[in-house]
Amino acid sequence: MSQTVTFPGLGLTFHLNRVALEVFGHPIYWYGIIIALGVVLAVAVCHRLAPRLGIVPDNTVDISLIAVPLGIVGARLYYILFYLDLFRDDQGRLNFAAMVRIWDGGLAIYGGIIAAVLAGYIYCKVKKIRPAAFADLGAIGLLIGQAVGRWGNFVNAEAYGGETTLPWRMGVDGLEVHPTFLYESLWNVAGLALVLLILWRWRKFDGQIFLTYVLWYGLGRTWIEGLRSDSLYLFGLRLFGAPIRVSQLVAALSALVALGCLIYHLAIKKHSPQELYVNQVKQKEEREDDDSGR
Repeated sequence: MSQTVTFPGLGLTFHLNRVALEVFGHPIYWYGIIIALGVVLAVAVCHRLAPRLGIVPDNTVDISLIAVPLGIVGARLYYILFYLDLFRDDQGRLNFAAMVRIWDGGLAIYGGIIAAVLAGYIYCKVKKIRPAAFADLGAIGLLIGQAVGRWGNFVNAEAYGGETTLPWRMGVDGLEVHPTFLYESLWNVAGLALVLLILWRWRKFDGQIFLTYVLWYGLGRTWIEGLRSDSLYLFGLRLFGAPIRVSQLVAALSALVALGCLIYHLAIKKHSPQELYVNQVKQKEEREDDDSGR
């Protein structure tokens, strides 16, 4: 279970153990603990920021209890779909026990995002909350969760890139490689700073933060995925002689769509502050206070 990871150019050495502790003989893995910490931090921050978007803070807790489990299931199903042969036994039969062992690694973030977005949309329709406003809040949580969660890949010594001689290269399994987990974590931290700035200063319409997240994450994932050595591939299909990386393709296409939507809403369509869900909620509350005071 132990693994040594080095950063030879920085003079750093880490002796990592995937198991954090054992409870009644069952191992508890750092991978799961780190993901859980990312979720808790994301929910805490979103709970604090919810009123800025017209969302009742308790709704963030409610949706986390639904979207997080479904997101993990979606991330695992997405991974299994494109790595199905890894879950077959010697006779070619599917090994369902292996499919549920997520503590061994094997979560594809886009599957989690898709599942979480669907869960959030249904929740908003039931609770009569504007989905675009809730998506803005959710995007902040996703960036936090992804920035923290990528360190689970570090502990597992996985999700690294091809060989490099850069000063910040990572030594693992006898190779010196791109620490792509670190690239993505830092990219998400920078994206978090950007969307928070939009929230406080530049937000013009509901959905702007979510579209910015899709664009920012898509751009980063497009180039980072190109460095990775463990990408999911699109069923053996090739483009210009090279295999098509699933996440790279999804990232690039989603970034293009988000860019088009942002250009339309910011440069073509005119928005007024009164259209924002948070302002409509405030106006409704003011009317109700006036009516109750009569």
